[in-house]
Order: sequence, then C-alpha cells, then structure tokens
Amino acid sequence: MSFSAAYPVYEVAKDAAGVAGNIFAFGLFVSPIPTFRRIIRNGSTEMFSGLPYIYSLMNCLICMWYGTPLISPDNLLVTTVNSIGAVFQFVYIIIFLVYAEKSKKVRMFGLLLAVIGIFVIILVGSLQVTDSQTRRILVGFLSCASLISMFASPLFIIKLVIQTKSVEFMPFYLSLSTFLMSTSFLVYGLLNEDPFIYVPNGIGTVLGIIQLVLYFYFESKSREESREPLIVSYA
Repeated sequence: MSFSAAYPVYEVAKDAAGVAGNIFAFGLFVSPIPTFRRIIRNGSTEMFSGLPYIYSLMNCLICMWYGTPLISPDNLLVTTVNSIGAVFQFVYIIIFLVYAEKSKKVRMFGLLLAVIGIFVIILVGSLQVTDSQTRRILVGFLSCASLISMFASPLFIIKLVIQTKSVEFMPFYLSLSTFLMSTSFLVYGLLNEDPFIYVPNGIGTVLGIIQLVLYFYFESKSREESREPLIVSYA
C-alpha cells in the first residue's frame, strides 16, 4: 500500500476514534442523571461527592481551550466534546449546590469560583504568549494535568467502595463511559501523535478498568450474600 493510500486510512481511523470518543463522552456526561434524580427526589446529596463534577468542569474548560485553532488547529473533536461537557458539568454543579448541606454548599461554591477564575487566568495568560508552539505546549501541559486530576478524582469513590464493600455510590454506567471514552481518546491521541491527549487518557483507561473490576467484584459478592437464607435452622 502506498503512503498516499495509507494516509487517508490513517486520517479516517484517527477521526473515527475521535468521533467515538465524542459519543462515549456524551454517555459519560448523561450517566450522572440517575444520581441527580435521586438527589432531587431525596432532597439531599447524601454521601455523593461533588468533586468529580468540579474536576470535570475544570478539565472540560481547559481541554476545550486546548482544542481550539488558537492553540492546536488539528484537535477540533477535542473542542466539541469538551464544550458539551462543560455545559453538563455546570448544570450538575448547580443542582448539587441547591441540595447540598450548608458546609458542602459553601465548599462547592468556593471551588466553582476558583475554577472559573483559574480558567480566565489561563485563557488570558496563554494569549499573551506570541509563539504558537510555546502556547500549545503551555496549554497542553495544563490540559494534561487537568485530565489526570479528573481521572484521579474517582479515587475517593474507589476508596469508599472498598471501605463499604458496596457499589451504591459508584454508578456502573459512569465507570463504563469513563473507560470507553478514555480508550477512544487514547487511540485518537496516539494516531494524532499528541502526548497531551494520549498520556492522560491512558491513565484514565487504567483507572476505568479498576473501577469496572471493583464494580463486578463487589456486585457479585452482593448477589451471593443476597442468596444466603435469612433464617438459619440448627435443627
């Protein structure tokens, strides 16, 4: 196969991975809806953490900026997915703020203001860098760091699952969508030769696998325990 013939196939594969990442990301963005239905129904955030949505908002804003032509002209699919994601995360944070207890509410509101402030500083500061390659590297490192922090945020949930031996507070579809999206953008980043995309998404893929393994392990244990007789006869 000639290079000219292989190149379009390479581009199609890269775009396909990016589109798949967008589709799976949409699944990730809507997966918390059952959680927020429960929060609204019960009028309380219970033991749910708002941190994943704060991290996700920060990540979406920075990665959206990284994907724009002003920073990296060949990552439009990164901009589209993160623009939609930022809207979803903002809505979730507002709902969380409405139903959280006072201490959580104050903390979440402070974190939301911090996220907006940091993003404005990054946006304005990066535009002051005149060299396009330096600007891309600068914003790329920031987007990579934000992605890693977003993927690391479920570590709190993983710890809670291990402590409680229950997957109640780790929705299955959220973990599955995280894994599928990370894997898709891992492939996209590799094909696009962009370490600022494939490195953090590689970490996200590993963490997604850990969450799925924990889910199936503790879910199967819960099913086994539910089959045990409620009354034990010693006759």
